[in-house]
Amino acid sequence: MTPIDTLRAAHARGELPSTAEALALAAVEDTRALAALAAELRDQGFGSVVTYSRKVFIPLTHLCRDVCHYCTFAQVPRKVQAPYLSIDEVLETARHGAEMGCKEALFTLGEKPELRYRAAREALAEMGFDSTLDYLYHAAKRVHEETGLMPHLNPGTMTPEELRRLRHISPSMGIMIESTSERLTEKGMPHYGSPDKVPAVRLKTLADAGEARVPFTTGILIGIGENRTERIESLLAIRELHQRYGHVQEIIVQNFRAKPDTKMAHAPEPDLNELLWTIAVARILFGPSMSVQAPPNLSPGVLEKIVAAGINDWGGVSPLTPDFVNPEAPWPHLDDLAAQTRAAGKSLHERLTIYPRYAQDLDTWVDSELHEPLLNATDADGFPRTDRWSPGEPVEPPEDVLAAISAKPKCVSADVEQILTRVETGEPLSEAEVVRLFEARGDDFSAVAQAADRLRREVNGDTVSFVVNRNINYTNICYFKCQFCAFSKGKLSENLRGRPYDLSHEEIQRRTKEAWDRGATEVCMQGGIHPEYTGQTYTDIVKAVKEAVPDMHVHAFSPLEVWQGAASSNKDLDGYLEELKAAGLSTLPGTAAEILDDEVRQIICPDKINTDQWLTVMRAAHRAGFRTTATIMYGHVERPVHWARHLIRVRDLQRETGGFTEFVPLPFVHMEAPMYLKGKARKGPTFREAILMHSVARLVLHPWIPNIQSSWVKMGHAGVVASLNAGCNDLGGTLMNESISRAAGTLHGQETSPQQMIRMIEHAGRKPRQRTTLYENAPAERIAAGLAAGELTEIINTPAQKYERTGKRELLRPGLIAVSAD
Repeated sequence: MTPIDTLRAAHARGELPSTAEALALAAVEDTRALAALAAELRDQGFGSVVTYSRKVFIPLTHLCRDVCHYCTFAQVPRKVQAPYLSIDEVLETARHGAEMGCKEALFTLGEKPELRYRAAREALAEMGFDSTLDYLYHAAKRVHEETGLMPHLNPGTMTPEELRRLRHISPSMGIMIESTSERLTEKGMPHYGSPDKVPAVRLKTLADAGEARVPFTTGILIGIGENRTERIESLLAIRELHQRYGHVQEIIVQNFRAKPDTKMAHAPEPDLNELLWTIAVARILFGPSMSVQAPPNLSPGVLEKIVAAGINDWGGVSPLTPDFVNPEAPWPHLDDLAAQTRAAGKSLHERLTIYPRYAQDLDTWVDSELHEPLLNATDADGFPRTDRWSPGEPVEPPEDVLAAISAKPKCVSADVEQILTRVETGEPLSEAEVVRLFEARGDDFSAVAQAADRLRREVNGDTVSFVVNRNINYTNICYFKCQFCAFSKGKLSENLRGRPYDLSHEEIQRRTKEAWDRGATEVCMQGGIHPEYTGQTYTDIVKAVKEAVPDMHVHAFSPLEVWQGAASSNKDLDGYLEELKAAGLSTLPGTAAEILDDEVRQIICPDKINTDQWLTVMRAAHRAGFRTTATIMYGHVERPVHWARHLIRVRDLQRETGGFTEFVPLPFVHMEAPMYLKGKARKGPTFREAILMHSVARLVLHPWIPNIQSSWVKMGHAGVVASLNAGCNDLGGTLMNESISRAAGTLHGQETSPQQMIRMIEHAGRKPRQRTTLYENAPAERIAAGLAAGELTEIINTPAQKYERTGKRELLRPGLIAVSAD
């Protein structure tokens, strides 16, 4: 077995190379074989995605106390216009960068120049600062506050105190180790006379950053006199600290470029083979999960080969400022970088200065003051939001995602292709496989959307259905404290939209009759959990509807209401469901599901029914002969793994009972939601995520749930049309009134008429079909009535006389009680 075969086997067992195995790589000359293994590992961790950060470069000072023999960034005072950029110069550059779409402000500066130059000390004193790092803190804070850019700080060596202070205003920092070879600090070598380049000093900063929980970038500089063994030793030193602290975001492999007017102006540069060999070795030593980066401007014309050697990141690329460290090497244009990345079989995607896995764990890695802006800036994977679309906002979907839905994929990741093949053969997907589909970007995204659409055509043909219905939210008073809800009213939520109301039976009946006159076949009824409501209350609401319009289909009561109704009536679930059926209840909506994972529910709705209780109610409802829907409310605090668990739990119950008629993704509308206003949630899913939710739901739930619905209230009409090309076959109801999403801030209206539904469907090239709740064809008389409907009468929300308890009945918290399902 060759050394490379040994390493491949170790990685297959989940093991990184030992120190001895790593050092043995110095003798391996077969760069192509190393690169092949490295590329395999990279693909395991990052699939088809190669990332970059859109940055603006801010050289706060060119003064430096070190005298590295290869550096042109560092200057002496007589060669600079001023020792430091002024704060106005800093902000001007940052503002221009923000206008050009940058998200990172990279602060690069010489190391502690005030310890060497009087000019630096005097300039700092004049500005009112004690040190360069004091000024750095001030400048980075101003940049973030005034432009929204996220600072990434590269000030060199730092003390633990300095790291902790700078952590307050920067989500990530970095220091290039360059080399741990003491030999390079000897006389005549490139680090001679540079106290901050002593390996132990730099490694101490890297270790202190780990102690301080700072996401850190680091790496090595090759071609400055070190040998291959010394490179490996440097990488192993970094790996040891990362294994201890877990804080290294990326390993940079930077190739030395000779520069005029330096002591190394005529030194030979490392050739391409050395660069590729080192990249491959770095990937092999750190494995699939570490980001490995090579600056694209230092190796023009060979980027495809660099990708093939195992990188997954190009680092920061600026559309505005030059690379001040390597001014002779201009950044590639982003369009060119994307094209060259695509030519290498990968898709280029933007990231933030803080890498996704750290952005997904803000409590551990980022100061609390930066949580809210990072949540606003990121998607569920920790990547940046790159457009303005959010559910409920009147913003057109991003063109690039719309185009990707139908674009022919050219470079689909092998694992994604395998998963899609499993779907076609009818095999249930695992949690890991579902998560992988949710991670799809670029060509993988196109492949997932198109696979879902093929299934839609197979199952539903080109028909798109909708139902004419009316939402009746009978009360907005609720004693639960769900953190996503802006609809419910209670003692602590009077400041939110709308006054508290509790509809009279007369108003419910009036709305029901009006709905029937306007062509409805269904009323959908849900509300807050009023502290005075009992199981009898819900039964009486159903009876009131059936008394007004006996033929109206009553689609009502989430599992939370059913659980609360049963418990407050001292009945088991089966008995209470039979009571509701006798009163005239027809089907149940699958709301209150939110995310069917208690890790998330403990954050967003800790006193609500838990995952098992929701599933228990649905199982009992299906056993009683009710058909129900199933929903997911996503895009707030959860991650793709929670989406996967949710879909699998719905799928598994459907395989058991067959009771779900449809699956309805409900993207989180953030604008008025309490947890968003408190800075604790993202601003809903991105449009890419919203499309993927519909597509992946189709793939995971096939063939067990045949209907995937898109919510026009949250997606908007353009978003709905797009989802019809990504696996959806149903547009839900016309609604007539919509209160819950409007309370959260959606601006997509209260009603989409049958005529508008038909136009949307035909615009997508599909055939409209008006249906009933149970997916039968709507009667011709109902269709005619809907098309002839006039304007709605203004609704009357019966003011609540009270919404505090008057009796001594204990409020029910479902997670704390046991209701028999037998």
